[in-house]
Amino acid sequence: MVPNAENAPVRASGLRPPSRIPATTGLLEMSASDNNARAIPPPANLLKHKGSALPEPAPKRKTLAERAGEPPARSANTTSRVMKRSNTTNNLRKTSANHTTSSVRPASAAATHRTNSALPRTGSRSALAARPTSIAQEDDDDDEDLSSSSILPNKRKAWDTKGRLEDMETLYSQLKSQLDSAATEKSGMEEGISIYKARISEMEQIRLQLSTANQTLTTELAETKIKLSSVNTQLDDMKRSHSFEIDDLRRKNRNDIEDAKDDHRKELERLQREARDELDRVRKDAQEEAERANKTRREEVAEKERELRAELEEERSRRLRETQELTTQFSMQKLTAENDVTQKDRELQNLRAELNEVKANLESSNALNVNLKEKLTEASTNTLTLETSMRAMKAKIDFLESDNQAQSQAFQDLNQKMLDAQAVAAEAKEKLRQEETLRRKLHNQVQELKGNIRVFCRVRPALGEEETKKAELTFPDADTDSKEVVVQGPDQKSAMGTVTKANNNFSFDRVFGPSSQNGEIFDEISQLVQSALDGYNVCIFCYGQTGSGKTYTMSSADGMIPSAVTQIYETAKSLEDKGWTYSMEGSFVEVYNETVNDLLGKAEDWNNKKHEIRQDPVKL
Repeated sequence: MVPNAENAPVRASGLRPPSRIPATTGLLEMSASDNNARAIPPPANLLKHKGSALPEPAPKRKTLAERAGEPPARSANTTSRVMKRSNTTNNLRKTSANHTTSSVRPASAAATHRTNSALPRTGSRSALAARPTSIAQEDDDDDEDLSSSSILPNKRKAWDTKGRLEDMETLYSQLKSQLDSAATEKSGMEEGISIYKARISEMEQIRLQLSTANQTLTTELAETKIKLSSVNTQLDDMKRSHSFEIDDLRRKNRNDIEDAKDDHRKELERLQREARDELDRVRKDAQEEAERANKTRREEVAEKERELRAELEEERSRRLRETQELTTQFSMQKLTAENDVTQKDRELQNLRAELNEVKANLESSNALNVNLKEKLTEASTNTLTLETSMRAMKAKIDFLESDNQAQSQAFQDLNQKMLDAQAVAAEAKEKLRQEETLRRKLHNQVQELKGNIRVFCRVRPALGEEETKKAELTFPDADTDSKEVVVQGPDQKSAMGTVTKANNNFSFDRVFGPSSQNGEIFDEISQLVQSALDGYNVCIFCYGQTGSGKTYTMSSADGMIPSAVTQIYETAKSLEDKGWTYSMEGSFVEVYNETVNDLLGKAEDWNNKKHEIRQDPVKL
């Protein structure tokens, strides 16, 4: 019974280990003469057969008479066959050092492994020179050993070489299928490993993204806290300054009232002192005159006393009224001071608005002065032209007076030319008006293609007195479109210890760097101002945090508002000669705490008049 090739227990074969020297012969043909050959040791002087890489022909069978004088070379053949069988068995069975232990023994130890009486029998054979064991018997014993430890499906005889080759091919196909299945499992395992590696890389990227987002949010939160603390500090400073101003006003009013009370008290004491002095003097006079006219003087003194008392009471009541008036004035001044404090900011804003208005009026006056100078130059030129025309007309009059008929004909020709010129001029004006209308339409289409809503970004340069760290900015396409800005974030350390920088990319319709001027920005905005002149609704506004340069960009001498007003007036003036008439009106409002204030109106009307901003239904 042949054991299972996979589950059979492993038994040491006792065969020689496979030789590392390649076999020099192929399969040998065995015959009865070979089996009957005696184990005679080979002569020492025979040459060994040299191996060759080429296949050798099968040995020719010899008769017993021819093989009588030749040694059978039994030991060499047996050893060769055992080694070949051991090599084949070891190659077919993949054994591990942990599961199978190969026993390497010399060829003479094989008999010892098989039976315990082999050694005595060998000794007996050597001593008695008996007939050695035949090759067939030894082959049978070897086959028994091989069949017990081999994975061949059936036990075959030693002479069945073809069957053994078929068994070998069957085992080879089985091993090949096992290798193919193992390779398939290996490829599946490799694919699974690659999938898990890709998943791990994706999870690592997600972790890095989440870490970056977390750090960005943390930075934004810290910045927001810093801004909130600065705003709270500014608010506290404003409250403190406001309270200081109120305290100063109260202290001033209190000091004024105390000074007025002191003055009133001093004045009252002075009057009382003067009254007492006057009374004493009157009494002395009365006493001196009492001797002359005691009765009359007493009456006069009494009358004088009454008058003085009446005056004293009147003065006292007057001083009380003045005190009450001062108290009332103090309360009124207190209310006025509080109103002044509440309107102080508004007055400051009004002053700023008036300052901007004065600047705008000054610029308009300068522009008007330049226009008047240009008109004066044009008038001088027109005067010279008229003088030249007058000379020409005088020459024509002289010519017409000299020749009436020629004059009439020339007059008709000139009249016809004038009519033709007027017709051509009217046609040219009409064509110009049509072309201007077409230009407006095409200009608006170009603006719509660029985008009805455009967002520009202007980066303010760092100031010298700023203590904060300068932001690291780069402009990748500054030489081409100038539409991107990259803000370099702080260094970030990953879990693997790699230090990287998180770059934040921002895209706009146009980016202006720190070295840009207001003129470059107005070159982009002037097209929108032209659209407003063409009759389209345009809104331009600037937004950003405190100190980012909004006022400088919009309201400076070369800012957007003055430049836009200058362009509007210049364009309207230049188109008046082409038949276009413009009527313009403007408003200057302030939106403060959801309240609309008219900056061109009176400050005292702010609390009385309410203003609202509505959409014009005609231009919808």
